Amino acid sequence: MKKMLLALSGVLAVCAFPAVSHAQEASPLSFNVSLTSDYRYRGISQTRLKPALQGGVDYAHSSGFYVGAWGSTIKWIKDAGTITGLDAGSSKVEIDLYGGYKGEIVKGLSYDVGVLQYWYPGNDVKKITNENANTTEIYGALTYGPATLKYSHSVTPLFGAPDSKNSGYIDASATFDVGSGFSVTPHVGHQRVAKVSEASYTDVSLTVSKEVAGFGLSAAVVATDTKDTNGYSYISPNGKNLGRTALVVSVKKTF
Repeated sequence: MKKMLLALSGVLAVCAFPAVSHAQEASPLSFNVSLTSDYRYRGISQTRLKPALQGGVDYAHSSGFYVGAWGSTIKWIKDAGTITGLDAGSSKVEIDLYGGYKGEIVKGLSYDVGVLQYWYPGNDVKKITNENANTTEIYGALTYGPATLKYSHSVTPLFGAPDSKNSGYIDASATFDVGSGFSVTPHVGHQRVAKVSEASYTDVSLTVSKEVAGFGLSAAVVATDTKDTNGYSYISPNGKNLGRTALVVSVKKTF
């Protein structure tokens, strides 16, 4: 059963979730809502390869301090119960609460540090793995020019995976303006699951985005090297690979 849940810890993915801090808007207080064809987090689908509705609110102070909340529909917790035959709870949403501080070390080199809480209200994943799905990570990032290097470290077990405290995710990305309002963002990341090397994997993506009539449009090719080793795999109840290569399209509106 523990292996089954880790398989569904599809939450180990990644995104579709850009650099973890959503609080980078120019306005002190902002709201956003988006629709995506698949919620990919660190390369793994959280929605069984189906669409998701997402939204958030951010406050960014001129001092560099920021806080925010972001949410998305999900399917992986219900799927964990389906795969194991146990009741994993009724959680149909993920809510992320975060806060941090960003500033400049020297001209052109900036940093971002903070804490992020992933909350799955109504989850009962503990019945399967003896661990709660709710997860807390601390993170730090350095940005120079268009490039960002970031590390996230779990201070709790990772998304319900047993004995997985102190797991880590490192990723590198860069955003390039290629003209005519288009930007291109390549990304590579590696998720290390503490004490479970079979569940560790690498994800890559390439995103093209453009703002049209006040809406942010994006299309991303997302892929992972997830494997089926010793019973650990990232699969849906119907056997589909949740980390398979796919095109993910999204539309976002910020207020």
